[in-house]
Amino acid sequence: MSKIYAEHIFTSESVSEGHPDKVCDQISDAVLDACLKQDPESRVACETLCTTDLIVISGEITTKAKINWEELARGVVSDIGYTSRDIGFSAEDCKVFVCVHSQSPDISQGVSIGQGLHKEQGAGDQGMMFGYASNETKELMPATIVYAHKIVQELARLRKTQPKKYAFLRPDSKSQVSMRYVDGKPVSVEAVVVSHQHTPEMKREELEKLVKEVVKKVIPAKYLKGKVQYHINPTGRFVVGGPNGDTGLTGRKIIVDTYGGVGSHGGGAFSGKDPSKVDRSAAYMGRYIAKNIVASGLAEKCEIQLAYAIGVSQPLSINVDTYGTGIFDDDAILEKVVRAVFDMTPAGIIKTLGLKNPDTWTYRDTAAYGHFGRSGFPWERVDKIEELLNEAEKYCDDDCDCECCCGEHDHDLDEEEIVKPAKKKAEKKTAKKSAGKK
Repeated sequence: MSKIYAEHIFTSESVSEGHPDKVCDQISDAVLDACLKQDPESRVACETLCTTDLIVISGEITTKAKINWEELARGVVSDIGYTSRDIGFSAEDCKVFVCVHSQSPDISQGVSIGQGLHKEQGAGDQGMMFGYASNETKELMPATIVYAHKIVQELARLRKTQPKKYAFLRPDSKSQVSMRYVDGKPVSVEAVVVSHQHTPEMKREELEKLVKEVVKKVIPAKYLKGKVQYHINPTGRFVVGGPNGDTGLTGRKIIVDTYGGVGSHGGGAFSGKDPSKVDRSAAYMGRYIAKNIVASGLAEKCEIQLAYAIGVSQPLSINVDTYGTGIFDDDAILEKVVRAVFDMTPAGIIKTLGLKNPDTWTYRDTAAYGHFGRSGFPWERVDKIEELLNEAEKYCDDDCDCECCCGEHDHDLDEEEIVKPAKKKAEKKTAKKSAGKK
């Protein structure tokens, strides 16, 4: 069982949409979106490289879609804000090379229904994937990564919506938040690091003032009562940035994309991969499961591990770890609950989360500021609470007062729809006990 230390400091980082690796993630996911829009059965594994004046799009793609590669890539770069040679990278002037070929037929038969050694749709690769949730924030995410994301996201919003006022900001930036925890709960921000690309003429005081204003806006005041160490552009200058400062590649920000270093990571990246790739889809399902477990009050923290073999539909293993915060002494009971409630086959995941036909969201939306903890994505829904509580109650004694029976919750949530099923469950349990006494 995992440890929860009495007191410690934990740190997570984030990067903005203008970071070179994130430029590549967004292009790769824009390719995926374009393919799925025209052909939902597309098989996509798109890798992008960007450097000074150059974008290279490569990978294995089998699709009926017709893609205007240059227009797509330049559109992403322009949306981010790289629109001038003065910045060091320009959507209009950069070269775009495309080196794409089709998916291996050997892999294809393993993930296609009725082909390969198994009739069902198998996993697109072997590996283990993780999902995580914690009740320390309303997003049911680790506080450090939530606030690191919000800092760079707000700075990007200001740069784009008020370009004259914040003309000194350029697209590339990074953030880092260090939080003190006591008994597993966040209590205070200890340090904030922000490095933001800027114009040559910017006055350092301008950025320092702006960053501190943003921090106060996006981080709750209760965490800022102590003395916070600020390190803002600690090298003293950040004019050369973006793809002109560092070569970017798809899939190099996997910790930023997930939980900021909290919990485990299977090593597989997300962006540019269609949902037949369990690196992506199973990680989304892991988050979906973990979030619903925490939202239901069955645990304060939860990590889900799923493992697959290529071409095989059923997961080889499912592991549930509540870090000692679960309502059951043995997490193996929660594993049984999970198996009963969720379909974790590749086809089941795709169907449950609607991963072939995104409607109100796009894969490109996921490619900056984290795949988890933001509303609008189907894996962020908390619509399995009632089923989880019903299944969990099968393992409860008649006189128990655990969350699945009484509906008590210890998480920082305001959404009434999250606690409503548990309240109904409590009423049902009370009525059942009253009837028994009569």
